[in-house]
Amino acid sequence: MRKLLIAGSLLLASPLVWSQSKSLSGFNDADTKQELQLESTFDGYLSVPNIDSGIRIMSSHPHHVGSPGDKAVADYILQKFKSWGYDAQIETFYVLFPTPKERLLEMTGPITFKAGLAEPALKEDGTSDQTREQLPTYNCFSADGDVTGDLVFVNYGVPEDYDRLARMGVSVKGKIVIAKYGRSWRGIKPKVAQEHGAIGCLIYSDPKDDGYYEGDVYPKGAFKNEYGVQRGSVLDMPIYPGDPLTPGVGATKDAKRLDRKDALTLLKIPVLPISYHDAEPLLRALDGPVAPEEWRGALPITYHVGPGKAKVHLKLAFNWDIKPINDVIAKMPGSQWPDEWVIRGNHHDGWVNGASDPISGQSAMMEEARAVAELHKTGWSPKRTIVYCAWDGEEPGLLGSTEWVETHAGELQQKAVVYINSDGNDRGFFEAGGSHALEPFMNEVARDVIDPETHISIADRKHARELVNAAEGGRLKKDLLQKKGFTLEALGSGSDFSPFLQHLGIPSFNIGFGGEAAGGDYHSIYDSYDNYRRFKDPSFQYGVTLAMAAGRTTLRMADVPLLPFDFRALYKTINGYATELMTELDQMRESTTLINQILKDRDYGYATDTARHLLPPVAKDDVPYLSFSSLQNALGDLEKATNHLADTLAKAHLTGSGAQAVNEALYRAEQQLLSDNGLPRRPWYRHSIYAPGFYTGYGVKTLPGIREAIEQRNWTEAQQQIELDAAVLKKFAAYLASINVGSSGLAKK
Repeated sequence: MRKLLIAGSLLLASPLVWSQSKSLSGFNDADTKQELQLESTFDGYLSVPNIDSGIRIMSSHPHHVGSPGDKAVADYILQKFKSWGYDAQIETFYVLFPTPKERLLEMTGPITFKAGLAEPALKEDGTSDQTREQLPTYNCFSADGDVTGDLVFVNYGVPEDYDRLARMGVSVKGKIVIAKYGRSWRGIKPKVAQEHGAIGCLIYSDPKDDGYYEGDVYPKGAFKNEYGVQRGSVLDMPIYPGDPLTPGVGATKDAKRLDRKDALTLLKIPVLPISYHDAEPLLRALDGPVAPEEWRGALPITYHVGPGKAKVHLKLAFNWDIKPINDVIAKMPGSQWPDEWVIRGNHHDGWVNGASDPISGQSAMMEEARAVAELHKTGWSPKRTIVYCAWDGEEPGLLGSTEWVETHAGELQQKAVVYINSDGNDRGFFEAGGSHALEPFMNEVARDVIDPETHISIADRKHARELVNAAEGGRLKKDLLQKKGFTLEALGSGSDFSPFLQHLGIPSFNIGFGGEAAGGDYHSIYDSYDNYRRFKDPSFQYGVTLAMAAGRTTLRMADVPLLPFDFRALYKTINGYATELMTELDQMRESTTLINQILKDRDYGYATDTARHLLPPVAKDDVPYLSFSSLQNALGDLEKATNHLADTLAKAHLTGSGAQAVNEALYRAEQQLLSDNGLPRRPWYRHSIYAPGFYTGYGVKTLPGIREAIEQRNWTEAQQQIELDAAVLKKFAAYLASINVGSSGLAKK
């Protein structure tokens, strides 16, 4: 807290107090006053007890895909929306959802050990004993398998860890690997293991990352106890999300489905998550080199890499069933532009009780929707249609949102103005990512919402945190002090915005709060109401704050006369990505040249196994010079087009059909950033600027076609992707330049 107060005082001492302005982009002065009054009334309708009871009710029983609890939660949400006056219905899809029927993990030598693979009920956690309703600990979309082999510890199981193992002379081919959770999305770990010839994969949470090393464990404290296990999907979502058997089309009852063996997103090896209680005997039995220092966790053992005498037997079998998922879709028709949709979503399915993930966000969204309905009762109606969506099947792979988007793709590309997503929500700092043409707009929203702990705006608190991080990380504090607002994070994957943004090019946000509720309940039976009210958001105030932030985003986008897209912000962002890429390529070239010269001139050798991790990197091919001239030229065109459009819109007086024409041109502009053929080897992802990384999963890659080709040292493809992205940006610039101001409003040429 002391660091936060110091940063806050620095912020308040700054000559620029940017959070005090109350203008609203796209609104004139009179409309601004009316909008702010509406939002004040909206805030008054929000209720902490309602959010509390919503979390308690919806997390009272396990509600994974296909379960009775899942249908009960969907029906509860539907009934609530109908009672508030929305036109609400359930839209059902039919998706592949495997559940375990056999799980066995044992060590057969040098000692015998059988893993318990269970999380015990706790008297302090009132729903942890619902054994019959709970999914057991497993990784959804693991392959069936019965394998026995040597065990190898692979750190976090990301590609660079395998490079390190190769330098140590350790191969995983024909072996079972054990990896720590962290540093990447869980599905990357078995994916990379499979690529290196492993026959099975175990994943555990080390107490150094989430356990007694960090603080008291549950139920005394928030951190993972020795039996806690993170369930989760290992579907290869960087290829495509959604139902693995119906890529690109909605998984309706009669949809044509792939044979399971032909589904590209399904793994070929068995994968199982385990607790650190079950992991310790396996790791203790390993021989081989001592693990590098940065690989070592907090278990009371010497961490070895293996292999050695430790033999592990892993046997998994699953029920590969088609299950129904239930999306709740609720609409409030727009009074002026009913065919322009502002879409707001949060998922409702959980791995078990899911109080934090996702019910905390779902309850906040429902309270937001109830307050909007209360506004409607006073005689107000949104100018654009508001669509509230409670998604099912997010946890296994964004199933509900993806299938809905694929089913309604044509209509959505015509009508969807923006998609506003949230997920689990805890106390702490405002977290916001999204389409950068809406970055100034989101700064205005955050400026006008007050943080319940510090009583400054959530924007100022976010800025204060950036100052603290800058002080610790050596960044230039002066630049941050002069900065007007915060930067939206680029979106990768991990929640339901992905199909909207990266498949259809619909402008999107992902918002929520967090950072002060660390702990080990994630995807375990301990993600419960009792846990949430003790450690996550005891006052439930951040649920109200999320409703305020998302509610303002929804209300403003629904009512604003001129949609607040500022493509200058998007140009600046893309130009920054391009500059970053060129700088990184130069640094890669210099580093490769230096290392190759050192390796040529010097003889390195180490006598002991324990020092193998000190070996220098291997020689690599020289980095060629790539031409970015076409990309730079396209960015020059984009800069001119965005500046001209901003100047034009600032002088425009929008009326009638002219206003509607320009607004449609603005919200459909991001679709111009889609590439016809998508990304290499994963055409479902069509956005040229944002995508989840092929080897990061949730983590974003910006200018992904170029960036990943460079990272993979595929120079031919990198140059091809530069030219493709340049063509997309030139098309985008031309689209923006074609928007013309007429005397009676705006119309596209």
